[in-house]
Amino acid sequence: MWYKLAADLLVLIHFGFIIFVVLGGLLVLRWPWVGLLHSPAAAWGAWIEISHGLCPLTTLEQSLRRAANTPNYEGGFIANYIVPMVYPPGFSPEMARLLGITLLAGTLVIYLVVISRRFRNHTKFPPR
Repeated sequence: MWYKLAADLLVLIHFGFIIFVVLGGLLVLRWPWVGLLHSPAAAWGAWIEISHGLCPLTTLEQSLRRAANTPNYEGGFIANYIVPMVYPPGFSPEMARLLGITLLAGTLVIYLVVISRRFRNHTKFPPR
């Protein structure tokens, strides 16, 4: 039972990480220091998608489910709503690659906006 709970909790953490990777750049617009956390997370997320790698969180979750003797997802909120968002059916390698590239491009645009704002604010001349 503890292994299943740990696996379910890990899926929630994984989902939260994915949300942060995808939308965390928007937090950088408000709090630029978040970029110190978001940029490596976004790079990791993009790398996993582009390289077709397997996230260690997925491997750990699968190990926990095997230890709980529940390799397949069963009913409940996590199985019905979160798991399909983390592991969508029919998600092809080409779709993953496109997602990774889109993630990098979107993050780059947001970071360029943050950098241009910072540059603009520091190069203003004092009024005469």
